[in-house]
Amino acid sequence: MLALTQAPTAVAAQTGGQGGVNRPTPPVSASTTAVPQETASPAPKTEAEGGIPEIHPSHISVANPPAPAPPAWSLRERITWVANLVLVVLGYVGIMLAVSLLKKIDRQTRYAETAAEAAATSSHAALMTAQAILQAERSWILISVEPSPSAENCFTVMATNRGRTPARILDTAERTRIAIDEDHLPGIPEYGDEKRGAPFTPIILLPGESTAIKPFCRDNAKGLCDSEERFRRIETWEEKIFLYGKVIYKDLTAPVDSEAQESNWCCWYIHGRQNSGLVIAGPQGYNTHT
Repeated sequence: MLALTQAPTAVAAQTGGQGGVNRPTPPVSASTTAVPQETASPAPKTEAEGGIPEIHPSHISVANPPAPAPPAWSLRERITWVANLVLVVLGYVGIMLAVSLLKKIDRQTRYAETAAEAAATSSHAALMTAQAILQAERSWILISVEPSPSAENCFTVMATNRGRTPARILDTAERTRIAIDEDHLPGIPEYGDEKRGAPFTPIILLPGESTAIKPFCRDNAKGLCDSEERFRRIETWEEKIFLYGKVIYKDLTAPVDSEAQESNWCCWYIHGRQNSGLVIAGPQGYNTHT
């Protein structure tokens, strides 16, 4: 009887091991089975013994939940989106208009610069023309040497107004120097600090008029030499007598505070055996006009 009661259990265990299906075991009556009284509860049966199969977490598959549906736009959100889109379009249009305006301003600036340069060139040309006209219309004092009609071997340094407006001679200066040649003259004309015995009287010269500046005669040459030996050197042209000076003048119609002009001159006295001469000579710095 004990063997017969345990036979279904063995068959169920074999069937569960072979087919993988757990079937419940029929209850055993109290008369046929002996339950040990030593243990409080029976030990759990394994899957091979017909118990409940163990489920591991790694074998559990969980399906992804469905994506939530996007929330519907409210009326306020739609109005905000449209307003932002309009602002973006307006901003883009404003930027393009600003860039176009800046390009136009740049072109206008270049045109203005070109016009300003042309105006400056024209004004400079007009200024040069005006200065040329003023220079042509102003008074010009030029120096020349003329022989004396009343005395032989005598000469006079003359100042002549060759301009188109009257000139007023404010002052004159002249000096005499003995040198080997013009290269031995000072680089800049020297006049010293000699004072006049009487104040200079201004002279007004109309266009074409002349006035005497410095007379010189043959007899004056010997008086300039401090010895006979030096006069002999003048006669043999080993040394030369130079006369130089300047004339300071203004246009008669010029303002009182205007700058005065100068005419510088230099002459070489030529001492011959019987006749003498006085000619314009000297370095370039001694014959300048302003």
